[in-house]
Amino acid sequence: MAEKVIAVNRKARHDYFIEDTYEAGIVLTGTEIKSIRAGNVNLRDSYVAIRDGEAWVQGMHVSPYRHASTHDQAPDPLRPRKLLLHRNEIGRLAGKVAEKGLTIVPLRLYLKDGRAKLEIGVARGKKLYDKRQTLAERDAARQIERALRSRGRDEW
Repeated sequence: MAEKVIAVNRKARHDYFIEDTYEAGIVLTGTEIKSIRAGNVNLRDSYVAIRDGEAWVQGMHVSPYRHASTHDQAPDPLRPRKLLLHRNEIGRLAGKVAEKGLTIVPLRLYLKDGRAKLEIGVARGKKLYDKRQTLAERDAARQIERALRSRGRDEW
């Protein structure tokens, strides 16, 4: 089961606390999957909406495939795309989103056994001070790592 990561939504982990993750398939056209395999996709500012018992990813930009003829192109690079999830998973997600302050965001897009999969996460928004705390923790870990590396060099 080889996985090839195509796109990662790093902004999602910066802006949200991820509470739970799910793997979903995506309904795509032929030229869209070719464009995704070429890496022409952007997950920033995208989100998942649940309508009529179905999950849809909104705002995911898939650039038109360069080598496709004009009539094979997808009509809109930002069109909503249906996610393939089990009914009980969609129900669980809908229940969590009904809670105050929770949303569903795409975390990464990858190919698994030749099929495009989207990892989605149930997320709670971070406040500004949470973001600052996360940055401070990351900076402290980086300084500790740097200090340990330089200490190892001094012993030689």
